[in-house]
Amino acid sequence: MASGKGEFSDRKKMILKAVIDEYIRCGEPVGSKYLTTSANIPYSPATIRNEMSELERMGYLEQPHTSAGRVPSENGYRYYVRSLMQSYSMTMSEIAELNRLTRAKMSELDRIIDSAAKLAGSLTNYTAMTFRGSDVYSTVMSFRTMKMNDRLFLLIMVMDNDSAQTRNVATEIDLTDDILSRLEKVLNTHIAGLEVDAITLPRIMEMEQEMGDAAPLVQQVIKCVYDAAKQGEGSMKFEGVNRLLQYQEYSDLEKFRGFLGLLEEHKDDLIDVVTKADPGETNVYIGSDIPNSKAGSSALIFKNIVYDGKVIGAIGVIGPSRMDYSKVISTLDYLSDSIQKMVGSPALPPVKESEAPKDDG
Repeated sequence: MASGKGEFSDRKKMILKAVIDEYIRCGEPVGSKYLTTSANIPYSPATIRNEMSELERMGYLEQPHTSAGRVPSENGYRYYVRSLMQSYSMTMSEIAELNRLTRAKMSELDRIIDSAAKLAGSLTNYTAMTFRGSDVYSTVMSFRTMKMNDRLFLLIMVMDNDSAQTRNVATEIDLTDDILSRLEKVLNTHIAGLEVDAITLPRIMEMEQEMGDAAPLVQQVIKCVYDAAKQGEGSMKFEGVNRLLQYQEYSDLEKFRGFLGLLEEHKDDLIDVVTKADPGETNVYIGSDIPNSKAGSSALIFKNIVYDGKVIGAIGVIGPSRMDYSKVISTLDYLSDSIQKMVGSPALPPVKESEAPKDDG
């Protein structure tokens, strides 16, 4: 905006940025005295007070008490993220830790996304958010069977994230140890390690031919494989919620319960936010931007992982609205971009020091 009364002059931008930077750091209302003595604002106290009053009138600052300084409003945070904050320059130790994490195989994508989100939460000291997209399926890496009785067996499927899923399979076929042994061999030979869309009809027919009279078992097992592969689709997880107890925004028990309710009871709304967000951007939701948010001053920041035009996952953090946006956004950008590269290659080469994020300010 052009300078002038009620408009955003460079002076107002300088003062607003200083207020938000300090409030993020200390969590206390910021007064004109601090800006005059400690923030290197080259204007008189009277001018600063007038500009702060004007920023409050414009809706970018708020005054919690008449005798207190100002705090940022939701609109103030939004403008700060969009136009004022400086990019966070990562330390070499942080970059080394990110590189160590992301030098991994594509087959470990589930664990990589979980680990990346946990790392983001740890580095920023907020709650980590992980999303796995509905168009992504787990893969069964190996099969085992266990006879329960003559018409019932237990199918054990070890998934690509090292978890095990089991299904009780009832059948009209008289089961023998030989039949179950053949079934194990057929499954492990033909479909173990395959994504579900690679389990084609010709492959299934070949398996049925090898099973002979016990061919109906193949169709029953295939249904179990599809069911297991879809487990957790469109899922969202949070890690490190207890970190937020150190922030004054969540010291009120009722507010913290409201925050937990958002995470536990309204995951579908948050999943909807993630899947509809701009896949190419680091998405920032502040306060009332978050659906069903009863926690008050909170912010959600995340970035999607995209493959073949579809959102296959996302990593993010959620915490107080006075969070360190610059550091959070830089961390999520770095991690998500690294994972994005892995989607198209088996391993990610080390990032050179010259490729490290730079401080634009």
